[in-house]
Amino acid sequence: MAPVKLYGMTLSWNVTRCVAALEEAGVEYDVVPIDFGAGEHKTPEHLTRNPFGQMPVLQDGDFYVWESRAICKYTCRKNKPELLKEGDLNESAMVDVWLEVEAHQYTAALEPIILECLVRPMFGRATDQKTVEENLVKFKKVLEVYEAHLTRCKYLAGDFLSLADLNHVSATACLAATPYASLFDAYPHVKAWWSGLMARPSVQKIAALKKPYFHNSV
Repeated sequence: MAPVKLYGMTLSWNVTRCVAALEEAGVEYDVVPIDFGAGEHKTPEHLTRNPFGQMPVLQDGDFYVWESRAICKYTCRKNKPELLKEGDLNESAMVDVWLEVEAHQYTAALEPIILECLVRPMFGRATDQKTVEENLVKFKKVLEVYEAHLTRCKYLAGDFLSLADLNHVSATACLAATPYASLFDAYPHVKAWWSGLMARPSVQKIAALKKPYFHNSV
């Protein structure tokens, strides 16, 4: 079977979010670079893959999936469904809960920090420290919830690794390259959870992909 193709830039944490799922599921894949600066994501060719002209896109034969979290779920359902726990109603519900928390609480607060501290300077733009500070307050409140939750279980959805954990990897790896890399030190259970994830080859792959952009990642 031919490798699946993942279209996008590995600078993007949305793209490497998919890489974490592909790696953990043991899927053979090729990353096909898309030149965002040249507008390649808006070409007619790419618009046939994703009508919104965004990245990433997964091509599996003649089937296309876009939106990073949808790609991750598709990858797990096809190749490693135990990462979704869909055979157990309660466990799968908890995976879904923490997938939603990752998207709407955790990464929603972390993403502006990464953009301001890492991405804007790459393009010669100044960091808006007010935006950073506002989102640090939000992110610390989220981490307080995680810290309390992780006193009761090893991973987010329970005592088992799931896609809910893996979807945190890409953005968190970027945090390590910011001035706030030691932020988890104040949250020992969060730090232990993250240290456990860092030992996994799938997370190490994300670190390797980020290093050309963010030298201190993970």
